[in-house]
Amino acid sequence: MRKVFREIVTIDEAISRLYSHFKPERKVEHLPIQKAVGRIIAEDVYSQTDVPPFDRATMDGYAVRAEDTFEAEEDNPVSLRVVGTIEAGIKPDVEIKEGEAAEIATGAMMPAGANAVVMVEYTRKRGDSIEVFRPVSPGENVMFAGSDVMAGELIVRAGTRLTHREIGVMAACGLKEVAVYGKPKVAIISTGNELTNPGENLEDAKIYDVNSYSIAAAVVENGGEAVLMGIVRDREEEMREIVEKALREADIVITSGSTSAGAGDVMYRILDRWEPGVLAHGIAIKPGKPAIIAIANGKPVFGLPGYPTSALTIFEVVVAPLLREMAGIADNSGKTIRARLAVKVFSAEGRREYLPVNVVRGSAGYSAYPVSGSYSGAVTAFAFTDGFVEVPENVVMLDEEEEVDVRLYSELKPADLMIIGSHCIGVEKLLELMRERQTFTTKVINAGSTGGIMAIKRGEADIAGTHLLDESGVYNEPLIKKYGVRNAVLVKGYLREQGLIVAKGNPKGIKGFGDLLRNDVTFINRNRGSGTRILTDMYLKELAREKGADFVEIVSEIDGYAVEAKTHTSVAIAVACGKADVGVGIKTVAVQYGLDFIPLRSEEYDFLIRKDRLNKKAVGVFLEILKSEEFAEKLQEVEGLKVYDRTGEIVELD
Repeated sequence: MRKVFREIVTIDEAISRLYSHFKPERKVEHLPIQKAVGRIIAEDVYSQTDVPPFDRATMDGYAVRAEDTFEAEEDNPVSLRVVGTIEAGIKPDVEIKEGEAAEIATGAMMPAGANAVVMVEYTRKRGDSIEVFRPVSPGENVMFAGSDVMAGELIVRAGTRLTHREIGVMAACGLKEVAVYGKPKVAIISTGNELTNPGENLEDAKIYDVNSYSIAAAVVENGGEAVLMGIVRDREEEMREIVEKALREADIVITSGSTSAGAGDVMYRILDRWEPGVLAHGIAIKPGKPAIIAIANGKPVFGLPGYPTSALTIFEVVVAPLLREMAGIADNSGKTIRARLAVKVFSAEGRREYLPVNVVRGSAGYSAYPVSGSYSGAVTAFAFTDGFVEVPENVVMLDEEEEVDVRLYSELKPADLMIIGSHCIGVEKLLELMRERQTFTTKVINAGSTGGIMAIKRGEADIAGTHLLDESGVYNEPLIKKYGVRNAVLVKGYLREQGLIVAKGNPKGIKGFGDLLRNDVTFINRNRGSGTRILTDMYLKELAREKGADFVEIVSEIDGYAVEAKTHTSVAIAVACGKADVGVGIKTVAVQYGLDFIPLRSEEYDFLIRKDRLNKKAVGVFLEILKSEEFAEKLQEVEGLKVYDRTGEIVELD
């Protein structure tokens, strides 16, 4: 019997039910200060002593009465009798009287009677006396007791995350230990017959356990202590036993997998054995609908979906705020920025969607790029994003250029080099050489050739990779001008061999685009705006002319024309897995996946660069490597890519 979701509730209702049954409490523990780094201090800390605890010299020289030096001049020095020497850490046994001085080291305790220090370079020793060539004022070169910190002064405020700075201040005040909030202990369980531990041999139909490690890292980042309980198979008794063990050992339990309405998904039954048990099973959220929220033995239990993005979305929205509250960390959910969507986005009505995005800064502010492949099973939807856009339940579409709030996962740090445009392995090879020369932070967003051109136009990218073929047969330059790009140059890149990618041995006997019209052939297309999609449509328009048919009519006969892949690699994988018989892509990926390749033409993969970024150091290194013999040799490692006589040539577009 299949279990349907008990009741689909809104995310707000699910969170409300959680907090109505569980009141997060902060535990306080006392730690030696050297072990308290990164912890949140639980109470205000006051100094029990003055810092420094005595008047101390800040320079090597002579402790004096300042008034004895007032008449000192370079050509008429004042003579003072030296009555002793004071070293750091030794209490002085002399008192400075009128006309006297004592030699003193930096950090040493000032003797009685002295109120200033003359630097040694402004003195000259003569027997048991010194000559002073420069007057000093009272307090000069002296740090007085309590001038840094006074006894009773507040030195660290409750709620502060302790760093080396606060630890140093507490050490200076003589504190040995400090009260901090305890780290909530979080047990993490991954369920599923298909899971394998990283590092082990991956058998057929198995996948590596992603969630245990990504969730554990997220727990630590949010102030918790992660306890990995391992993988448990889809057997109810085994799952129940490990949940019971987790409840004994931890403050919070997180499971992943076995939450949906499938016959093998039994986690909701296990958690409903306790009281009050399951509070929510099924949340109107995308991704993450199958999530479970429960209370067992008075402790919160979160059953996260098995798909990584679904699991981490629920963690970010529901679990992380609870963890931060228990760890005493100020909630960071308010870290939002305003940005404009780079592309149109469609959402599912009735569910709140958390859309992963990359954020880039342009001349008119921030732009948000939805992450390619941001479906619930994609690990990259979280790995390569800056934050997410919360799309309300009643919104079905967000338009291009629409302003949205982006909730950041962490501080937004601009990359040294921002590349937006068409995906290519050659770019990665070039960036490898850049990293060997110097450490640069680089962000690459695969938005297609057209997306890259528009990013340059908006000032969001330093460089855009593009391979758009105009009907005139010229690559890139005519279409860039058509889009009205100004203040940019086109730098000629390298050649890529484009063709039809088919299975090894070409079992369907595919020879050209005419074969796409066959009933036994399934095609996989590239995304609109990509150079490969434009090339594909040009060939299909030519086919339509040959057949005396309309272009729309021709493509309607192609099985899979509407199915879009975001990258060349995705096309190759679709063919390798048998999901498609043929697709258009570069020879490089066909070779990588052991597929056959039917060449069509060599295309020019170029780089559009804003003129105002040409002086950036990272851009300069990029161009230097592009024109180097080193890069030409590196491309030889990749079949289907090569430099040519125009590589590195700059084409003015104005």
